[in-house]
Amino acid sequence: MQFLANAPRFFFFTGKGGVGKTSIACATGVKLAEAGKRVLLVSTDPASNVGQVFGIRIGNTITDIAAVPNLSALEIDPEAAAQAYRDRIVGPVRGVLPDDVVRGIEEQLSGACTTEIAAFDEFTALLIDSALTADYDHILFDTAPTGHTIRLLQLPGAWSGFLEAGKGDASCLGPLAGLEKQREQYKAAVNALSDAQRTRLVLVSRAQTSALREVARTHEELAAIGLRQQHLVINGVLPASAAHGDALATAVFHREQAAIAAIPAALHALPRDEIALKSFNLVGLHALQQLLDVTNAHAENQPVRAAEAFTAPTLAELVNDIAADGRGLVMVMGKGGVGKTTLAAAVAVELAHRGLSVHLTTSDPAAHLTETLAETLDHLSVSRIDPHAETERYRQKVLDTKGAKLDAQGRALLEEDLRSPCTEEIAVFHAFTRIIREASKKFVVMDTAPTGHTLLLLDATGAYHRETARQMGDSGVHFTTPMMQLQDPKQTKVLLVTLAETTPVLEAASLQDDLRRAGIEPWAWVINNSLAAADTHSPLLLQRAENERSEIEAVATVHAVRYAVVPLMAIEPVGAANLRALSRDSHADLQSVPA
Repeated sequence: MQFLANAPRFFFFTGKGGVGKTSIACATGVKLAEAGKRVLLVSTDPASNVGQVFGIRIGNTITDIAAVPNLSALEIDPEAAAQAYRDRIVGPVRGVLPDDVVRGIEEQLSGACTTEIAAFDEFTALLIDSALTADYDHILFDTAPTGHTIRLLQLPGAWSGFLEAGKGDASCLGPLAGLEKQREQYKAAVNALSDAQRTRLVLVSRAQTSALREVARTHEELAAIGLRQQHLVINGVLPASAAHGDALATAVFHREQAAIAAIPAALHALPRDEIALKSFNLVGLHALQQLLDVTNAHAENQPVRAAEAFTAPTLAELVNDIAADGRGLVMVMGKGGVGKTTLAAAVAVELAHRGLSVHLTTSDPAAHLTETLAETLDHLSVSRIDPHAETERYRQKVLDTKGAKLDAQGRALLEEDLRSPCTEEIAVFHAFTRIIREASKKFVVMDTAPTGHTLLLLDATGAYHRETARQMGDSGVHFTTPMMQLQDPKQTKVLLVTLAETTPVLEAASLQDDLRRAGIEPWAWVINNSLAAADTHSPLLLQRAENERSEIEAVATVHAVRYAVVPLMAIEPVGAANLRALSRDSHADLQSVPA
């Protein structure tokens, strides 16, 4: 593997959700550790599953991986980091300042921006020379999906610039005094990130047009902030031998090869590796040891029993129930790469085809709704919550309202304050609430960002709800907050999308638990791109289909109140006709394998 040659101290694995960043990062950690190097594997994804891959609990402290000498891991827990950050700020004034003042500070520090700052503090601490990292030869960062990661990697420079220029009245949900103390740490982080001898970015993709386009955009955005030492890894490529004599496998093989042949020009100069699709789930040490082994024999050479027919609930059945309401919010959630954008578009297209008014939108910075739809339709409008556009809209609104009452000096301070990187989080929240209000008049189908980023958005929604309730008190005035709308099953239906694989199902179950703690009950699960529900005879794909069976059973009998299974399609689901095929009335004689 070229990306492992002359390994630097810092590796960043990034890319579109679901492309295999965590598996490749973990496999790289194992390989370097087995070569005698001391390795620290760090997840900066708010929805980390590194612990699931190794089958142990890791959490927010450095934990040795007992099965792999020399390998340790750390999952930066945004909530734990935020609490520690709040304690550092509030602790010294508790008992000194009046209780109501302390409560006010705590409320200011309850938002998503504080969570981001706190996680960012932990991230930068790992990029500088310190006692915390001195014992490690390599530090590997398994990052959140692309949009969130670009923001994380931009933050050292953004916060350094903000602190250099001074700050205003700290409108970003909490005092920034803690940041001032970290000025030198952020500068050191900027230097480490831009040093090609110390840092390498591994851009992970699948052999899919949309994933490769996103990687190209990521390459250019990271290069623009000085991160140019990049390698491309295309993961899960179906081998030619697995496509022989099988229509579905042949279609997938040709689709992937066409995507690789048409790779964006921006990626041509990057060193490139390809990792073949494996028959096994990438969980456990043995699987990780085989992932980067190019000599590993494929399962298509192993005998697999023929598939047996079975029936399963379809997406059409869910859409029928959704359409009966006439309006409402449909939120499509799940781990990155499970097909949220495609399924959100499929639901929206089917509702619009029935003559219902639909607004299809996304809060995912890396979503490709227009590319998925590929056309315009009657009764359907499409939008995207663009963080940059929403930030500018929010800044202008604040300047036009609050700024209009200030003198020149006050306005200058306000403008400086609005240049804080936290402003983006507030602006996105305002856009989110503005869009979901439309659901009282029409259908709003929202394709959400991957799990961790969405949970941070819901945290902001919860903080807003608590502050509104506190201000209203016993006034007797009726009010409805966005959180109350999300909690009302008559107004909001949450679809949890997963693949029939161990990690996506576990993560969807974890997301369901998080939502329930927030008073939001998921309405249905959708198992996407199922090989067990497809017609295939390829030994490699049949082996993967057999692995799916237990996961489908777990969703059907343990996790979901209602569910649907969407098979892997031979034709890529792009355009209205192909999207409607995902919700056709029947998947009779779906193919699976015996348990």
